[in-house]
Amino acid sequence: MREFTVPATTTVDDEENLTDAVWANAERFAGSASFRRRVDGGWVDVTAREFAGQVTAVAKGLIAAGIERGDRIALMSKTRYEWTLLDYAIWAAGASTVPIYETSSAEQVEWILSDSGAKAVVVESPAHREMVQGLVDRLGEPALVWQIDPTTSSGKPGAGIGQLTALGAEISDTAVRERATTVGAEDMATLIYTSGTTGRPKGCEITHRNLLAVTRSAVSEFTGLMKPENSLLLFLPLAHVFARIIQCCCVYARITLGHTPDAKNVVAELVDFRPTLVLAVPRVFEKVYNSARQKAYADGKGRIFDIAAATAVEWSRAQETGGAGLALRAKHAVFDQLVYTKLRAVLGGRCLAAVSGGAPLGERLGHFFRGVGVLVFEGYGLTETSAPVTANTEKHVKIGTVGQPLPGVTIRIGDDGEVLVKSPGVLRRYWHNDQETQEALVDGWFHTGDLGELDEDGFLRITGRKKEIIVTATGKNVSPAALEDRIRAHRLISQCMLLGDKQRFIAALITLDAESLPAWRDEHSKSAGSSVTDLIDDPDLRAEVQRAIDDANKTVSRAEAIRKFRILPGDFTEAGGQLTPSLKVKRAVVAKEFAAEIEALYA
Repeated sequence: MREFTVPATTTVDDEENLTDAVWANAERFAGSASFRRRVDGGWVDVTAREFAGQVTAVAKGLIAAGIERGDRIALMSKTRYEWTLLDYAIWAAGASTVPIYETSSAEQVEWILSDSGAKAVVVESPAHREMVQGLVDRLGEPALVWQIDPTTSSGKPGAGIGQLTALGAEISDTAVRERATTVGAEDMATLIYTSGTTGRPKGCEITHRNLLAVTRSAVSEFTGLMKPENSLLLFLPLAHVFARIIQCCCVYARITLGHTPDAKNVVAELVDFRPTLVLAVPRVFEKVYNSARQKAYADGKGRIFDIAAATAVEWSRAQETGGAGLALRAKHAVFDQLVYTKLRAVLGGRCLAAVSGGAPLGERLGHFFRGVGVLVFEGYGLTETSAPVTANTEKHVKIGTVGQPLPGVTIRIGDDGEVLVKSPGVLRRYWHNDQETQEALVDGWFHTGDLGELDEDGFLRITGRKKEIIVTATGKNVSPAALEDRIRAHRLISQCMLLGDKQRFIAALITLDAESLPAWRDEHSKSAGSSVTDLIDDPDLRAEVQRAIDDANKTVSRAEAIRKFRILPGDFTEAGGQLTPSLKVKRAVVAKEFAAEIEALYA
């Protein structure tokens, strides 16, 4: 058993809450740009004074509508400025936010609304409103449904969020401030439902103290980045705790925050917004790398790109052993002008650093991005821990790990390899679920369900998930995460799911990246109209995938190596039910859906 503790550097007083920063910013830094929001195709600043005024106006409407201290309000929307505005207004009214992914099915929404007992729902679009109103009518409660977009289901102008501000016209600003001051650190700020890779999602009670403690801890560790002159473009779903804590950090540290709802267009938005900080999941960094490599090959410069990429990785690795030598520094400088500046331009051209979470980034990508001039800080956390409990920071970085514990956090590795956590960010309990609470919180330790290793310096490496361990027929325990992550790094591969429980060997289901396939088809002179289904048994395609698997197999023993694979005709998607909203594979769903393909692999 190994354990590592970092002493706390900040505290949260009992009377504090998350809205304190809104009022403080408005009073002390009234004219500073708290946000930049999209208006008529351009970016418009929202000052600290303006944001506080809008939070107050919406909170008035909530109070006038009958929202009381302790009520829960569901919020179903894409990432946008109004999400953050509503979040803080809900807190100012003394209530707590229940986030719902805007891609959630009617069944998922019904479960969250009924389990949470939400008194009201704010939705984004007419389609959301139509679905939610039907659920509300069937459930009987909640009775209040508001809509962000100012249109009706027929496309005609509607009330939009202005309906809320109009409701509160007779409520005074003082009434809002008085309501806000009744909320303390131990009050619930948000009820976040886990993504639910297995079974129904569980509601995590996250308090103002949880989010404030993690926010202050993160800000104290990233003093060089958490500065008012910096900016960040948020495109991850705010229903996810990772994006939510970043929102809180930006408001607290007065970093200018922008929102964009569509991750598919994020490259164009980054170039337009030009943030100094980028927050993303590993898949985004993989896309940036693979797209750049693909473009280089299409332009006949593939060999130059590969040498430049290898140089970036070599240069980064050298930083851990005293720095690069003269020859490597010279080669790195040449490629900085030829290649790396173009890659930095993809992130907007001003990016100082990036933050990655949600899944392992991998050493190769970590070294690559540091080598091109964008240090990616990788961390680790869960919904239950209010996001990060460990992180690589400006002072302490070890690529390939998820960093050291943040201040106030203790990490312990149990006898079975499970990562255990003590942190001020750990949830109070699971909502209406005493059994799950007692199983997860034992003697003050939160049992994460993840497997990991702590080195002598306290850097944590996540090696897998307890529930995902594959036990082969020969009794070999195989953790699929590392192999899957390495294979997914290939430009042509979107998803990889390992198989082999109670079987003689390890196999894999593979899906292809639809954006990368056309370029590969052109490179290999395949018919332009060829679909994945047409190419599943193509020798060149199978050889390409086999090379990715062979590369990954080098990192494990023969007993853990992938012996066979099957390319599937379509990708895993959230809409198809194979992925959670946070893009984790629902293994049981995939195993059931592709039972015939799995059986064929082991026939």
